[in-house]
Order: sequence, then C-alpha cells, then structure tokens
Amino acid sequence: MKKTKIVCTIGPSSLQKETIKKMIEAGMNVARINTAYGDMDQYKLIIQNLRSIGDIPIILDLKGPEIRLKARQERNVEKHDVFKVGFSDEKISFNHDFYADVDVSDIVYIDNGKIKTRIVKKENKTLHLSAIVGGKIANGKGVNIPNKHLSVSTLTKKDLELVKFAIKSNLEYIGLSFTRRIEDVHNLESVLKGFKGSIIAKIENSEGFRNFKKILGSVSGIMIARGDLGVEIELEKVPLIQKSLIRQCNQVGKPVITATDMLESMIHKPIPTRAEVSDVANAVLDGTDAVMLSGETSIGTYPIDSVLMMSRVVRDVEGSVKSHVNDSEFVDISDTISKSIQRISQSMSINKIVSLTRSGYTARMIARFKISQPIIGVTPQESVAKQLELVFGIYPVQIDYRGEAERVVAVAKKLYSMGLIKKEDTILFTAAFRTVKKNVSNVIEIHKIGELLKFVK
Repeated sequence: MKKTKIVCTIGPSSLQKETIKKMIEAGMNVARINTAYGDMDQYKLIIQNLRSIGDIPIILDLKGPEIRLKARQERNVEKHDVFKVGFSDEKISFNHDFYADVDVSDIVYIDNGKIKTRIVKKENKTLHLSAIVGGKIANGKGVNIPNKHLSVSTLTKKDLELVKFAIKSNLEYIGLSFTRRIEDVHNLESVLKGFKGSIIAKIENSEGFRNFKKILGSVSGIMIARGDLGVEIELEKVPLIQKSLIRQCNQVGKPVITATDMLESMIHKPIPTRAEVSDVANAVLDGTDAVMLSGETSIGTYPIDSVLMMSRVVRDVEGSVKSHVNDSEFVDISDTISKSIQRISQSMSINKIVSLTRSGYTARMIARFKISQPIIGVTPQESVAKQLELVFGIYPVQIDYRGEAERVVAVAKKLYSMGLIKKEDTILFTAAFRTVKKNVSNVIEIHKIGELLKFVK
C-alpha cells in the first residue's frame, strides 16, 4: 500500500479514459484541473471521464490574482531594451491593474523569472520596463513583482464562474492560487455556499509565506507551488522554506502537497534526471503528504510513465520517513491519543491502525506521525473519505457505522469481509465515544481480529 499520495494534473495528454485508467493503476490518487489553461468544455470532459473510471478526488485550481501578460505579438527583448506595458488595450499589457501599487526601480519578473526587468518610468497608466535579463515576450506569460502587495481582486470573473461549476460538479477541493492573506481565503469562502469540499491554499509568493500561519489555520490543506515561489523569493531559500511549511502542516495534521518541476524533464523524455528523483525523494523525507505532477501529465509525452516513476521513487523512500511533530506541548485528549498510538505502534506488533472518524480529524492526527503501519480511515461520509485520499498513509473506506451499538465490532466485520484485514491481524482501533465536543478521539482498543469476530452475531 503506497503511503505518499500522487496528484496529477489532467490535460490534453491525459484526459482520455484509457490514459486516466492507467494513471490510476500506476499510482495516481488525486486529479487536478488547472484552469489557467483550457476551457469549460475541457473541464467538463475531464470530470466526466474521471468519474466514469474511478471515484478519486478532484482539485479545481483557480487562477486567483495571477498576473499575466497580454501580448498581440511575440517580441524578443535584449538586455537594456526599454519597452512599454500598459493596463488596457496596448500591444503589450497586464491582465490586472496594479499601476498605483508599484514604483520606479521595482523589479518585474516575466515568464517564471526568465526575464528580469526594472521599472524606469511611470507615465499615463503605462510602465516603462528596462530589461536586465532579456528573452521572449509572449501572450500569457506569468508576471511576478516581489515584495509588493498588489491590490488586485482575489477572484476574477472566470474564477467566480468556476466556483459555481465546482459546487455543481460536487468536487472535493478548490485550489486558491497566489493566496496572500487570510482575507483571500475568506473572500473565497463567501462565494462557496453549498460547497461540500475544502479549500487548498497555494503558497507561491512572499506575502503568502509571511502570512502562512494565519492562512494555514483557515484552510484544509496547503500546496507549496515552488515555481512562482522561487521567483518571488531567492531560489536558494526555497528548500528551507519548503521544509518549514511542511513541518508546520504536519504539526497541525493538515495535508500538504509539494508541487512544481518535480519530474519536469519527463515532459519530453521517458526518464527523469537524477536531481529530479532526489527532489521527489527529499520532499517525501521532509514529510509531505503528496507530490504533484503538472506539465508531466497534462501536456507531456509520457504521462503514464511519469506516474509510474513517481510511484517507484516514493515507495522506495517512504519507509524511512520520520515524524517531525513536536509533542512537548500536547494538552488535549486527541493529541494525547494520537501520540499514544504512535508509541504503541512502535512498541508492539500492530498490523494496521483503524480510525473511526466522522470528519477525518482523528485519522489525520494519527497520520501526521508518519507511523510505519497503514492507517484505515473509516468514515460514514463519502466526502470525508475522498478528502482523506490526500493524506499520507491513510487508506480511506466509507462505512456507515453510526447506527451500530458495537461500532468497532461492526467495522471489523465489514473490513474483514472486504479483505482489508485478516483473522491473524492485530489491529488498533481508535474512535470517539460519549463526547460532546467535535474532533475528539478518546478510545483505543487493540484486538486480534480472529477473537473479535467471535463477538459478531
């Protein structure tokens, strides 16, 4: 049972049913739709094909306050060239108006930092940019302006349409690109009436990094989008930032996805570089719940091979993952229970952990310790089961045990009939009984399944 989850971006190279089926077989756990590309018809087709093949969770990735160039024609700029970029209908313009937020001498990066420019003049709602590092100016290229708060809308008109689409399509996750502040999350929440899924905040700029603790407290998961993050923040700082963000997510038991450039060379080649393999492995060792493929599976030549390679790498290293959770200040019952389960799993021969969890909270609190045993997250809620598919080490199963007097026995019987546990297994069960407060697990039971099943009537 693979513990590290793999998120795959679905696009032109992978939206066919047969390809999706093979990607799931290869190890894909979660599908992602990047709405920076494609159109509504494509998104509908992707969801339709995914639902017809496998019931896996889907992340709909909104563009958010992403700044891009609009260029009528491609243009090459050389070092020291000065060119004009406006905010409306010029030959080259920005898709958002941030004229009042920037100053002369500010640095403007284009195309993931490949082109570096400086603002040398502001005049008549136009920026005059001098190229420090030249390159090709083309339509749709991303723009980054480090260390500036730009007063652009969190959600575009297209984003609002996509939010309605996500609600109607009953998707599991919405990814909020360029999350800068907790207010960005609240703005998205305000238009999510009827949405049963969860929000994943994408951290990909310096402002989001500075406000990370507050953002983490307001969302269900985090994506570390290292592409834009590496433009806004010095490249050499990104590895330690990655480790820090992952540890903070682990501490509170919220899933974290490490994304961007993981097996980038496999867009065009059947084998990744050694450095890419090490990058994937180190993200797992850092404690990430999931690793993500972007262009490799959406537009690449080898989408299935990319998933197979990712699976091979994570399987080989995930047994060496250690817990980074600081348990010195645990004060509530659930923290104490989850820590006790970690200790028990280390000290005696336990085959699996079974967590009865209505919200998914208990299972996530256990999983953050990166224990060696598989965790079966049993929940009566279909939406919770799908969301747990993103969490390291958890195999989610939907069983409605709420009407059972003997819940542990009933769940054990069902899991045994499904072939997920055996009579010779020793299983640790945990659940919440006689509690008023939500998200509180207070019971641990350890059973030999062969003995426990004798109590089944």
